[in-house]
Amino acid sequence: MGPTPTFGSVFTFIMARSRLSKRVEAKTKKNLFLSILGIVLIFFLAFKFGIPFLVNISLFLAGAKDTQEQTLNENPGFIAPPILDAFPSATKSAEILITGFASKNQIIHLYINDELIDRTEAEDDGSFRFEETITPGEIVIKAKAIEDKNESEFSNIISTAFKDAPPSLAISSPSDGQSFPKDEKSAEVTGTTGQDVRITVNGFWAITDSAGNFSYTLPLQGGENMIKIVATDTAGNKSEKEIKVTYNP
Repeated sequence: MGPTPTFGSVFTFIMARSRLSKRVEAKTKKNLFLSILGIVLIFFLAFKFGIPFLVNISLFLAGAKDTQEQTLNENPGFIAPPILDAFPSATKSAEILITGFASKNQIIHLYINDELIDRTEAEDDGSFRFEETITPGEIVIKAKAIEDKNESEFSNIISTAFKDAPPSLAISSPSDGQSFPKDEKSAEVTGTTGQDVRITVNGFWAITDSAGNFSYTLPLQGGENMIKIVATDTAGNKSEKEIKVTYNP
């Protein structure tokens, strides 16, 4: 018959079981917390990136990486489209320079109004340039990059307009040679021009509405006053008119 357990040994055994129970409980709580955190993370990723993203992650963790790499080798991946540099909204020159950036040594295809116009190869630093001659009217410019028989999507789109004619300019008032009496110390300069045209009167901006009507109140000096009206369109083309009026204070 074995020795009878003492109170001390029983107490020690109970305390050991208590500590073990606490460790098990703490581990259980930790696992439960991690499980809840994992579920929340899965829902967040599904909401943020969609189910396909989670499927791809699962396939990757399951060992599908080799399969994906084989697919990429058979069909080379995404080719970034080239980037065209900013261009003025209008130009008065038929000769234009189009520049941009792509990956080095890629072949760049240039499209103007959806027609393939030219090709060039990007330099080692990725830069490329085209010197083209355009016709009057609205111009839409875009490009594609070609590499190993694969092509990118279109680049950013640039819109411009070639304008080679000066803007219209008609003066309604005052008339050339008009005389102003003492009580009229200013002349109301009015007229019409084209849309998107800026008007200056003796170097000061006139008010122009969307229909091209403009006006400016010009203070008069005693004697002869020369009035110079200049119309400038978005391409830089100009029309100028001068009239002379007299003020008799």
